[in-house]
Amino acid sequence: MLKEKQRISDDKNYFTGINDWLINRQRISISEKIFFVQHLAVMAKAGISLAKALEMLAKQTTNKRFAAIISNLHGKVNKGCSLADALKPYQGVFDELFINMIAAGEASGTLEQVLKSLHLQLKRSHQLAGKIRGALAYPAIILLAMGGIGAGVMIFVVPKFISIFAEAKIELPLMTKILIAVSAAITNHGLSVAIGALITLIVVIKFFSVDLGKKWLHFIFLKSPIIGPIAKKINLARFARTMSALLKTDIKIVESFKITATTVNNVYYRQSLLEAAEKIKKGVLINKVLADYPLLYNHVILQMITVGEETGELDAILEEIAGFYEEEVEEIMNTLPTIIEPIIILLLAAVIGSMAVAIIMPMYSLTSAI
Repeated sequence: MLKEKQRISDDKNYFTGINDWLINRQRISISEKIFFVQHLAVMAKAGISLAKALEMLAKQTTNKRFAAIISNLHGKVNKGCSLADALKPYQGVFDELFINMIAAGEASGTLEQVLKSLHLQLKRSHQLAGKIRGALAYPAIILLAMGGIGAGVMIFVVPKFISIFAEAKIELPLMTKILIAVSAAITNHGLSVAIGALITLIVVIKFFSVDLGKKWLHFIFLKSPIIGPIAKKINLARFARTMSALLKTDIKIVESFKITATTVNNVYYRQSLLEAAEKIKKGVLINKVLADYPLLYNHVILQMITVGEETGELDAILEEIAGFYEEEVEEIMNTLPTIIEPIIILLLAAVIGSMAVAIIMPMYSLTSAI
């Protein structure tokens, strides 16, 4: 009986361990963070204490991992810890911008306003990311379909013609020879080709994840006539939105630049902001500092920042800049599929047409010989 109870207890511990592991691996989405910040702001406006608000949110959150984190936040805040300090152990969930803005809001007594600002920041970032993903989804699906069709032709169609051409003993055009060689490689050495392609993909991804690879790729993005303007608008929108939110708090301008640098994706924008922070610390005006990076910050932005510095309304000016670029990016993303569609169709036609020509040319020679 004791052994049976021990076995049941061990089984429970085993499954509890698996459950805990799965909970800890559960992803916390931006939508859930937006829900958290929005409802925390509403409760703060309603006069509900921070500890009580966190307790209520922990019960409302369906994501078990996020609920556990909020519950821990509640426990710490209930014992007198500030929310910013309670958030620090969870920097994988809440970034530096989030924690610093909460700290500034608590220090200045403007936590409700900061929460509203964070809600807007997260919401706009989420909407922009959604637009970009949506615009790129269609081309990605078409390219995958093209790859599938091409592989199908190489594996099932081309081999049937290889035997015909071999029996006819005719001189094959270069295009046909290339097609046959590729087909033979895929058909006879499919596993090796797949492993080679996978290794190549991993090496490329690894290369672009290190500093040298990122700099190389991001420089190409910035200089590209098609991708460049979009990449600049996305980074400028994020820079302006983040700086505007930080300047509305008591966070110093130098620290604001350093925090903003962690939120932009492009390494050159990140580097420019970190270098700008050091120059601003020495008393150089923002517009003068950013003017040293003409590839990144255009004349219009510099003029608007100059006006903002002179009038003391820099946060409002930056918010206007953010809104302008966010709208531009959304418009581009809305029209991008209609621009890319004919290009993809032409590319698809060229690939299929080349395959067809490579097969038809020897057939024509064979017919002429007969």
